[in-house]
Amino acid sequence: MSSDTPQHMYCAVPPTKLRNREEKLREAKNVPFWHFIGDIVFPRMVESRFYSLMYKNLERLENRDKSKATIFYAPHNNWWDGVLAYNIVYRIIKKVIKKPRFRFMIEEMNRFPLFQYIGCFPINKKSPQASMKFLQYSVTTLKDPDIVFWIFPQGIIRPPHYRPEIFQSGLAYIAKEAVKRYGGVNLVPVAINYTFLRQDRPEILVEFGEPKIINDPKLNRKEFTHGLEREFEEFLDKQQKEISSANFEGYHYLFKQKLKWWRYIEQKLKTKGLKNKQIIDLK
Repeated sequence: MSSDTPQHMYCAVPPTKLRNREEKLREAKNVPFWHFIGDIVFPRMVESRFYSLMYKNLERLENRDKSKATIFYAPHNNWWDGVLAYNIVYRIIKKVIKKPRFRFMIEEMNRFPLFQYIGCFPINKKSPQASMKFLQYSVTTLKDPDIVFWIFPQGIIRPPHYRPEIFQSGLAYIAKEAVKRYGGVNLVPVAINYTFLRQDRPEILVEFGEPKIINDPKLNRKEFTHGLEREFEEFLDKQQKEISSANFEGYHYLFKQKLKWWRYIEQKLKTKGLKNKQIIDLK
């Protein structure tokens, strides 16, 4: 069977293990020049492909421990997730966490070495021993309260709405070690839904969950991970149910595209048709 068939879209084996490639550890940095470039390129990428981006419950971030770093964890369903994470941090979360410093773990970062300068660092999943070195480094990035650490706890790309939610142990390890080293850390779930609504392009809906302040150095990583999985699945399912019920209460637009000329004409014709129908009904 050809490897380009739909059956081969998703693979449970991490790319670094599948391709047997080593990752060199590159320390994350925040270089103003490269952020300037990122602030131009990444928003344009999203706005050129999606009709809108909506978000809700940003105010929940005020309930975090403001003296500690924050780990945001989200589903990993498609190619856009990393680009979207940058947009969410520097265009939405920035409204609450002033001057955030992005930290983002990327597999096969050897293909994108310049991402090091906007806060990214690699992960090597060839073996548990190889991964540990990178996980230990990730903990060192959580020292300051302005750190916004973004992670996909599933560890691999899963199909949209994949169930059950299955987390690898990395998130629990990072959280527990951060508690030991810095006294605590915030965990915030983020529900993300890419969907078509009434427009000719897909839209993105982002919902922030309630922050969970972690400060117990004795937490059981296995039990903690399973608890996060159940809570995250319920959180994602709730968002999906609300969207399916046309319940968009509480959402705010980050951006919304202007209608293309053919969509504008379509809207005008629909409006005219409704007015004519109302006149006929009144008669």
